[in-house]
Amino acid sequence: MTAPIALTIAGSDSSGGAGIQADLKTFAALGVYGASVITALTAQNTEGVSGIHQVPAEFVTAQIDAVFSDLDVGAVKIGMVAQPSVIDAIVAGLKRWSPQHVVLDPVMVATSGDRLLAAEAVDALRTRLIPLASVITPNLPEAAALLDEPVAAGEAAVESQGRRLLAMGCKAVLIKGGHGEGAECVDYLIGTSGTIALAAPRIATKNTHGTGCSLSSAIAAELAKGGEMETAVRSAKAWISAAIAAADRFSVGHGHGPVHHFHKFY
Repeated sequence: MTAPIALTIAGSDSSGGAGIQADLKTFAALGVYGASVITALTAQNTEGVSGIHQVPAEFVTAQIDAVFSDLDVGAVKIGMVAQPSVIDAIVAGLKRWSPQHVVLDPVMVATSGDRLLAAEAVDALRTRLIPLASVITPNLPEAAALLDEPVAAGEAAVESQGRRLLAMGCKAVLIKGGHGEGAECVDYLIGTSGTIALAAPRIATKNTHGTGCSLSSAIAAELAKGGEMETAVRSAKAWISAAIAAADRFSVGHGHGPVHHFHKFY
C-alpha cells in the first residue's frame, strides 16, 4: 500500500493545536502520510506564546534533504518561518528538490496576537518565497501586512489586494475571511483566470487555535492526493468548517482551544 505524502515545514506548537502538530493531525485526518521539517520551537499554549527557539538554518536544510532524498513528497505546506536565514534555506531546498505543489501560509501573528515573524523576514518572504508558491493563504490582516496597506473592507478591496499579491509571483492567492464580519465567512480564491468566493456560515466559538495552519495543511493534503487547486481548496474549506463547528465538543486549555481535527472519527 502506498499513501500520498505531504511535508510540513513549520514551527512546533507545544500545546498541540497549531503549527507542526496541527499540520500532521490534518494530514492524518485526510488520509495522507505526513512528514515534517521543524523551523522553530515555541513555548506556547492556548493563551499565548511565551518563547521561541529558532532552529539553525543549516539544520533546516538537513531536515529538508533527509525527507526529499527518501520520501516521494506530493505537496509541501510552509508555515512559520521566522528568520531570513531559514527562508533562504527553504528557498534553496525547494529549488533543489522541485516539489510539484507548495502551499505557503504566511504566518505572521498567532491567534493570541503574538507576533511570529521577525520584521526583517517579511521582505524575504515577499521576494523569495512567495514566487515559489502554488498558492498563498493569508488572512485579511496578513494580506494587508504583506502589502503595507490597511486591512481590506469589502469584496472589491479584498480582490484588489489578492491581485497585487498574485503579482508577487505565486500561482494563486486564497485570502481568508475569518477576521471579517457578517453571518458568513467568505474566502476568496484569486488566480489568473478569475476570483472564486467560497462562503461558509460563521461559527461562534473561541476555539479557533490553529485554524489557518490546518486549512493550509488540508489544501496541501488534497493536492498531494492529486486534486486540482480549486477542488483542493473547496474540500479543505469544507473540512476546516466542520472542524471549527465541532471544536466545542471538548475543552482544551483556558484560552483559544484547538479545532477538532478528527471530527469525522469522534
